[in-house]
Amino acid sequence: MSTNVNSSKYSKIFTRPELPYFLIIWSTIFLCALGLTMVLSSSTVTSLQENGNSYSIFIRQFFFLIIGAAFAYWAFRVQGNVWPRLAKISLSISIVILLLPFIPSLGKNINGNRNWIEIGGFTLQPSEFAKFGLILWCAYQLRKIDVTSGKNPILLIFPGLVVIEILILSERDMGTAFLVLIIFAGILFISGAPIKHFIGVITLASIISAVLIFSNSYRLSRFSALFDPFDEKYYKFSGWQPAHSIMGLASGGLWGSGLGASKQKWANLAEAHTDFIFSVIGEELGLLGTLLVLALYAVLIYSILRVAIKTKDDFSRYVTAGIACWLIAQVAVNIGSVTSLIPVIGVTLPFISYGGSSLLANLIAVGYVLGVARRTPEISEGIKASRMRKLSQ
Repeated sequence: MSTNVNSSKYSKIFTRPELPYFLIIWSTIFLCALGLTMVLSSSTVTSLQENGNSYSIFIRQFFFLIIGAAFAYWAFRVQGNVWPRLAKISLSISIVILLLPFIPSLGKNINGNRNWIEIGGFTLQPSEFAKFGLILWCAYQLRKIDVTSGKNPILLIFPGLVVIEILILSERDMGTAFLVLIIFAGILFISGAPIKHFIGVITLASIISAVLIFSNSYRLSRFSALFDPFDEKYYKFSGWQPAHSIMGLASGGLWGSGLGASKQKWANLAEAHTDFIFSVIGEELGLLGTLLVLALYAVLIYSILRVAIKTKDDFSRYVTAGIACWLIAQVAVNIGSVTSLIPVIGVTLPFISYGGSSLLANLIAVGYVLGVARRTPEISEGIKASRMRKLSQ
């Protein structure tokens, strides 16, 4: 009898409308906490070599986490009617910030990519914020479908994609350009566009990717190294990162070597605290650590999609679902690169990798989703009921 009562109690918890709201908060907190811990663990060697201080990279990441939390709270509390007004000009804002790296006094070239700006000793990547700006603009355009008879979704948003992609590719940032294309495809799918449009987008993307790969010997070698990074032709060159990433993951076993005990981060695995931090997690925390990370992402993305389904506002639904597509794409591409399923294209792991721009943009996006949840009557009533239950206990 007691077993039936308990099962009934837990089943009610999973059907509560406010559950996605709390799951988003806690999964984000755990991901950020794990990310801060792993940045500290994976960056000490690089930090000591570059700055003479083992904690400088960790301190910068902690600083951006505090700033990001403040921006997330603003995005959560701001009135809902602010976002459509911002979305109306968000494409223009995105274009302007993507042009900043081309200004000689601001732009900074890192690893051959001119997609950074330096302000007051801090480097920022404008394309991280342009992703969110494009999502807002696409959502603003797509909500016109309801009032414009027979309007084709792709005709509304494709011009904006083209402009953003040209600017990002001009900065030589293939990774972000690829992500933006996936996000665009996801938003197009959500809008209910015909399947032929997806085939067209995929075909166009495949042609452009093939041209970019085969026209550049370095990109071609990265693509070739994908099939066997341990091959003598690639190992010491384009195969070095994927090979040592696989070594790190393989050596972790079930339980891992222990926090801080990674061997690959000692000058073997480049970008251990950014693009390849998942490999360090696998080496230090083992298979269970990587599964925990995947579970947290699954909970976060599932909860965001639940909020998108529950909201009645078309603009909010498109933006929220677009954010989910953003996270799905970025997690899949990063882990695909780390496990050598796709070529290395330099994409961070959301909330976990070192990178102030990525962390700020991700936290603002989560704050927006929480704001949508707060303004959705069903979820809002559930939050109030949850607080009342706690007070009555």
